[in-house]
Amino acid sequence: MTAVLTKKVAVHGAATVRFEHRHGATRLATLYHHDPLRVLLPDPRAGDLPVAVLVTTSGGMVGGDRMDVELSAGPGAAALVTSQAAEKVYRSAGPDCRIDTRVRVEDGAWLEWMPQEAIVFEGSRLRRLTRLELEGGARLIAGEMLVFGRAAFGETVSYGLVRDAWEVARDGRLVWADALHLDGDIAEALAHPAAFAGAGACATLLHAGPDAAAQLEMAREATAALPGVRAAVTAFDGLLVVRILGGDAVAVRRAYASLWSLLRAAAAGLPRRLPRLWEM
Repeated sequence: MTAVLTKKVAVHGAATVRFEHRHGATRLATLYHHDPLRVLLPDPRAGDLPVAVLVTTSGGMVGGDRMDVELSAGPGAAALVTSQAAEKVYRSAGPDCRIDTRVRVEDGAWLEWMPQEAIVFEGSRLRRLTRLELEGGARLIAGEMLVFGRAAFGETVSYGLVRDAWEVARDGRLVWADALHLDGDIAEALAHPAAFAGAGACATLLHAGPDAAAQLEMAREATAALPGVRAAVTAFDGLLVVRILGGDAVAVRRAYASLWSLLRAAAAGLPRRLPRLWEM
């Protein structure tokens, strides 16, 4: 009997979601998804925003896979987009995985893009770009988390590629760009006291809008009280940026969720609670 070896074919998932304000309420205006991405629209909690949930039906990403996500909110619309579960990025034999997310928020709109964490496995290769585009008085909260290895299985990440980049543009002008780039010997950077200092997970949380700086002192007081993590906050040019590091991924997730719920309440008068998918 002859064994037949098959080569895994890379997948290219895509999702487009747009919300608009019509007839006195925010309504879904555009929905497109292509395997292995799916978009679910669960009923929001009473008094909260319409919710869209991204699902990766393949169970994770391997070398060469790509996901393209486009989210937008029209004038006066307000909505929240998250993901169903953590995104898993498996070991790659060579090709990179790509996740490109474009979030466009038009004048007078509010949008929250808060996916659950991405778990990078030993030897994985991930390139992720999140681009936020705001017009006029648009406001948003956006975040991303990275977890290095499966701690429950005793796995650490010693090599691979992680490039996690942000771009923020307002009225067509780039106002902030940032990139984490770990390549080759990742273990050294994760262990170095001037880098991650042994952290097993990290998160970035952004609040953008004309009044973002007004939340700076509140956010700093909140980060000082977060257990099990190190966090810092800064504000500039209509942006509030929060960084979180922690040895325990669960502690980082809890801190990220706590700050998100605090910011949405303070900045937009929304309930200080998160979608049920985030309850743990």
